[in-house]
Formats: sequence, C-alpha cells, structure tokens
Amino acid sequence: MADPGLSGVLLVGGASTRFGSPKALARLDGETLAERGLRVLGEVCGEVLAVGKAADGLPLPVAVVDDGNEVRAPLVGVVAGLRAAAAEVVLFLPVDNVGMDAAALLELAAACRDAAVPPTGPLPGAYRRSALPVLERRLAAGELRLRDAVEELDAPVVDLDPGALVNVNEPADLIDRP
Repeated sequence: MADPGLSGVLLVGGASTRFGSPKALARLDGETLAERGLRVLGEVCGEVLAVGKAADGLPLPVAVVDDGNEVRAPLVGVVAGLRAAAAEVVLFLPVDNVGMDAAALLELAAACRDAAVPPTGPLPGAYRRSALPVLERRLAAGELRLRDAVEELDAPVVDLDPGALVNVNEPADLIDRP
C-alpha cells in the first residue's frame, strides 16, 4: 500500500548516449522502462513524479517536471525532485534501474536520515529535504558528482539484493537479463 508520507521520483533526464535512444521509452516485459519505474514507485509512494528535461518531449504517462538546468547529471534531478516533491522523504529511481522492487525502496526509505544509498552508489536512493542545502550548494558550485555530495550527508549505506541494482546501459541489456 502506498505511503502518503513518501514521494517517489523517476529520473528521466539522462542523455542515453550508450543506449542510442531514450531509455524511458524502451520496452521490457510489455511495458516501457518509464511505466515500470512509475509502477514500482507507485507501489510504495503516495506521490510519484518524473523529473528530467521537459524539452526532451518524452511521451510519458505523467508530465515531466523540468529540472530547470541544461546540465545532464543525477545531482540536477535529485535537487529538482526534492524541490518539487510534497513529502519529507523522497525515493529516487533512475529510469534504467530495472531491478528495483517495492521492498528495496522501503528499505531505503526506512534507513533514510539525510539520505540512504546502496553500496553501489548514490542512486537509487532515499533523500530527505535536510539534504537540499548541501546538494544545492554543490550544484551552484558546479560540483556535480552526487556521490561526493552524499559523503557530506548523514547517509547510511543499505545492503540491498544485487538484483535490485540491475540497470540498463545498452539495448542488449534488455535481452540478456537473468
């Protein structure tokens, strides 16, 4: 059951350079990666948003919240998502993270102080509004590595099942899934 105290943000602002076309529109098991991510976030979050570049014109089932920045970096999407979301705790899911499920998202949310991240990196992750000043400062300074920003936060590392962290980088990754 979706928790009205959680917001979910699907990050769709990547360049998809290696993939060759927008990952959000790629299909896996009968749904687009965007539909899949929105569905999984919707299983646990009372509010679900997609954040990216409105100028990309992606035909998604929800309107894309424009991140307001020309730079394509996860930090940009996280800052925009925290600003746009209604809840104090926001779960961020990259559109290419096809292994994530509701249980793993709930683990991240439960562990969130300023943030909570898996061992493999800053995304997927849970971020609290308290992280916004650090993230905004780094963004304004052009320090775009989200991983570096997380080091300044009270952010426990949550050991998730490696299957939850599977992502898609090339079209073949959609075919060669275990």
